[in-house]
Amino acid sequence: MTRGLLLFLAPLLCAADFGPPDFLARRAQVFDQIGHRAVAVVQAAALPEGFGVFRQANDFYYLTGLEVPHAYLLLDGRTRRATAFLPHRNVARDNNQGKVLAPEDAEEVKQVSGVDAVLGVEALAPQLASMQIRLPAPVLYVPSSPLQGVMGSRDELLKAAAEVASDPWDGRPTRSAQFLSLLRTRFPSLEIRDLSPVLDELRLVKSTREIELIRQASKIAALGLIEAMRHTKEGVFEYELDAAARQVFLANGAKYEGYPSITAGGTNAYMGHYMSNGSRLKDGDLVLMDYAPDYRYYTSDVTRMWPVNGKYTKDQRALCEFILAYRNALLKRIRPGVTADEVMNGARAEMTPLVAALAVSKEIYREGARGMLAFRGHLSHPVGMTVHDVGDYRKAPLAVGQVFSIDPMMWIPEERLYVRMEDVVVVTAGGVENFTDFMPATPDDIEKVLRERTQ
Repeated sequence: MTRGLLLFLAPLLCAADFGPPDFLARRAQVFDQIGHRAVAVVQAAALPEGFGVFRQANDFYYLTGLEVPHAYLLLDGRTRRATAFLPHRNVARDNNQGKVLAPEDAEEVKQVSGVDAVLGVEALAPQLASMQIRLPAPVLYVPSSPLQGVMGSRDELLKAAAEVASDPWDGRPTRSAQFLSLLRTRFPSLEIRDLSPVLDELRLVKSTREIELIRQASKIAALGLIEAMRHTKEGVFEYELDAAARQVFLANGAKYEGYPSITAGGTNAYMGHYMSNGSRLKDGDLVLMDYAPDYRYYTSDVTRMWPVNGKYTKDQRALCEFILAYRNALLKRIRPGVTADEVMNGARAEMTPLVAALAVSKEIYREGARGMLAFRGHLSHPVGMTVHDVGDYRKAPLAVGQVFSIDPMMWIPEERLYVRMEDVVVVTAGGVENFTDFMPATPDDIEKVLRERTQ
């Protein structure tokens, strides 16, 4: 076993990371948002095709903790009661693959999720139909966004759905779109509204337990990247670094990946989401790695760049140190009550005088630094149950419990050179916590790790 794997992290919390009090509190917030004249229905994920391993859709798991495919949750704002609708027991599948909760396990389902009632999935339609009898019928809230599962960030799911819609030989709707279509067809008197903005707002601010899971995912990600550094040498394939990191993820209890590894040597890194990972590493190049696990439904987003040969050139070192200084300028300004724009503006003002003194051999590198300071995306996306998580922390002052990535990046188009560093942080009452502050970040510290490389 290599040194990176010896840094095993103890399992966090208990096997069930959330319990009925958590789900009851989350559902209570949904009831408060939809009001007492509305109901909401949330759909679970379907069974994966082929031999895929089932992972629940994020919104359904967030509200129930139930890992049951083809299930539904009905939240009745009129009574503030929650009902789970589950497929009946499939004895053959249970005997072959393991038990899946069913209506026949109603008491166990209630113990896991805190729902008020458990029925077979066939009972959902009659319940919705009965709501049309006495007018005015309640408003029906349903998430309109694609279901988020393994590596299922909404932006990528929407892009994929657009590709399918553009294929004249395909054009099938997403599972969530099909569900909405059936609801409109079968229950035309129910006014349907989008529940996604409500759930997005709730998921934007993380609880203490959620923060612990993201902290653990971030630590595992960092250990994985450190192990990849130790496997770096000229001639190895990018995917070999991917494998080294992935082994650390698995050894530390992360069954899934938060997103596909971006392991890019040389100019491959210029493609922001390069995922082929099939090139050999070359002497003199930097290699970028952006990778994190899905740890018990939560992930992170961590990136480092390091020299393939173990030693930064003078220019590489200067650019990476500038990136690091900018990251630190962002970090020290993050606190509750300030806006993302204020953080960005303050960091830019601090860094602008340093551009002229940047110790580089080419003017294009200074131009890249100026362009970097003009770019407004370095305080990046929320992170949580997906790497590009839901919600928008930029529209109001920062609040305690918001988790997002800090991702300073620089482009040198003349050389197709891309330099970046990424960490995930949480806003705290006292300011900010960087989940990967223990990870090597300075060129000196990274070179120290690279001297420990495997032979």
